[in-house]
This record gives sequence, structure tokens and C-alpha cells, in this order.
Amino acid sequence: MPETIADDSVGIVETQIIHFSEALVLECGKTLNEYDIAYETYGELNADASNAILICHALSGDQHAAGYHSMDDKKAGWWDSAIGPGKAIDTNRFFVVCINNLGGCKGSSGPNTINPATGKYWGPDFPIVTVKDWVLCQHRFMLSLNIGHWCAVIGGSLGGMQVLQWTIDYPDLIKYAVVIAAAPKLSAQNIAFNEVARQSIMADPDFCDGHYLEKNTVPRRGLMLARMLGHITYLSDDAMRDKFGRELREGKLNFGFDVDFQVESYLRYQGRSFVDRFDANTYLLMTKTLDYFDPASAYDDNLALALQRTSAKFLVISFTSDWRFAPERSREIVKQLLQAEKQVSYIEIEANQGHDAFLIPIPHYMNVFASYMTTISETLS
Repeated sequence: MPETIADDSVGIVETQIIHFSEALVLECGKTLNEYDIAYETYGELNADASNAILICHALSGDQHAAGYHSMDDKKAGWWDSAIGPGKAIDTNRFFVVCINNLGGCKGSSGPNTINPATGKYWGPDFPIVTVKDWVLCQHRFMLSLNIGHWCAVIGGSLGGMQVLQWTIDYPDLIKYAVVIAAAPKLSAQNIAFNEVARQSIMADPDFCDGHYLEKNTVPRRGLMLARMLGHITYLSDDAMRDKFGRELREGKLNFGFDVDFQVESYLRYQGRSFVDRFDANTYLLMTKTLDYFDPASAYDDNLALALQRTSAKFLVISFTSDWRFAPERSREIVKQLLQAEKQVSYIEIEANQGHDAFLIPIPHYMNVFASYMTTISETLS
């Protein structure tokens, strides 16, 4: 827990819940007659609501992007390194909003919340949602805060995909788009990783066909394996070598199937801690949302055509060691933006931390990011 809160922190923050009673028709054809959205805000909205920024979270993220919920918190929000007074996303200049996406498990309506029609947990009956559904929901949320447009929409990984969808679906309501460590759609390899993770969860005897909460249990082993697999893909070979090498946990081989190497111990820890903070059905849903993202599919598989109407200015950032969403995937986005004659800046950051680099305060990355955000702030009225 923090002994003191740093001057560049947003401090103690509170998650808020907003209820929507207007029906939401989803791409899958199902309708949510009502739903809740959990969110947090940092900074102050200016008089003409021109300084509002939306932060879109990645697969296992949530609305708690910065600050602490209490002085007893062991760690700050997931992007605290980038959000706060004087940081890249400067809360002295911007009003920052981050929501827990529909289907999430941190307060928004999702598999671990109660279905008002049945009085029971939604569980596996919560409908599959898409990035397009999220953006529609985010647009409604924006209007509920009396915000007419976003100064910028920013996100990494699955968050970056939401940014792209925003520029396509609401081209006049977003001025700047910051797409970090993302891709225009998943590769077959990435879909394969997601499927193995889902099968790990669904094969757990405690999964109970997704109704585990009603049975007062959790598919711990399956979710732990899914997280271990995912975490391997978020790191690079160099990062794992630098952090663990072949270091033995007890200084010797045990000639068994328990933990020998430090990297094994680390992965098991990551898996166990994830089980305590994330819902298995939500993990299944989020990975499907990733798999389905392909905005060009509605435009004859032409991403440039999909981006033709957008008026946003883009910053696209990639990381050299990211093999989950490799720099080539970001360059695909840049190429299509240029083909559509859009304004785009691109930087490839030298980093050995893999896909997780977008969450880490790498000096060059933060300097570039901060410089771009300063330029945006100078346009505010």
C-alpha cells in the first residue's frame, strides 16, 4: 500500500456506476433491455467540455486506470504511469474517463452480474459482445456525461482496436486517435492462442458449463492455465531471459514435476493471482471479442475504405519485441491510413518487454507520448 501519495498521482478515486434503461441491440442479434456501466474519471471537465479523453482498456483491464481506491490499496490503477498531473495524459489539462466495458467483471453488466429477467447470474447466458457494441455503448455513455465529442480516444492492444472502431463509427466525434500496440485484426496464431485459453477454462470440471457461480465454485485450474498461456505471449523471449534466465528456485533440480525454475514459479503466481480478480466467463467473452474484431470486413476487406470518413489525427505506436501484436501489424494500420490520405504519426519504440511494453513507463515511449499529448492540449479552447 502507498505510505504517501505522490504529487503526480490522481490520488484516491472512486468507481461510479451508471444505469442505462434504453435497450441495446447487439451485433449478435440479442438485446440488453438494461445494463450498468462502471467508470472512473480523473481531472476536471472544462467549461465547453472540449478536454475529455476516453481511455479504452485491454482484455484483462477495467475502469481503474489510475490512482488508488484507498490508502490500503497495494497497487495503483493499471495505467497509473501514464495518467496523472504532469504525466503523459496530464490530468491538469484533460478530463480522463475510463469505463469497464460491457461484459466485464468489475461493475459493468457482465457474466458475473445478475440478469434482471431471471434474478440469477448471467453466467454463460450473457450475450457475446463485439468492439462495435462497446463503441456504441461508449457513445451512449459519452452523451450521458453531456460530452459532445472526445478530444482523444486512447488505447493499447484491445483498447487500440476500440480506438480504430471509434474513428470509423463516429468519425466526427473524435479529434485525435492514439492506437498503441494494436492490430487491424487478429492473426490465425492469435486466434489459436485464445482458443487454447478458452478450452483450458471450459475443460475444468468446476466450469459447470459456465454456471459455476450458481454452484459456488470457480474453474480455478482452467483460468489459471489460460492466464499463464496469455502471460507468456505478453512477454518477449529477451524479457523472460533477462528476468529469469534458467535460474533455479531452490538452487538445484528436484527431478519431479513441481517447480524447478523461477519462471515456472512466476507463471504460477500470475495464474493464481489472476483467478482471484477476474471472472472466467468474462475471459471467454473478451477473447471472442478480440477474435471477432475486423472492421475492414464491412468494407470489402478494405481498411483504407473503412477509415475513409474519419477526420481524426492518428498516433500509432508499436514496440520492437512485441510478437503478439508485432510492429508489422501497426504498420499495416499506418499504410491504410496513408492510403486513405489521413494524418498519421508513427513511432516504433525499441523495447525488450514484449506486448506488455505499452503498460510500462519506458522513457522514450513516455516522452513521445507526452509530447503528442501536449500538442493536443495546445489545441484546446
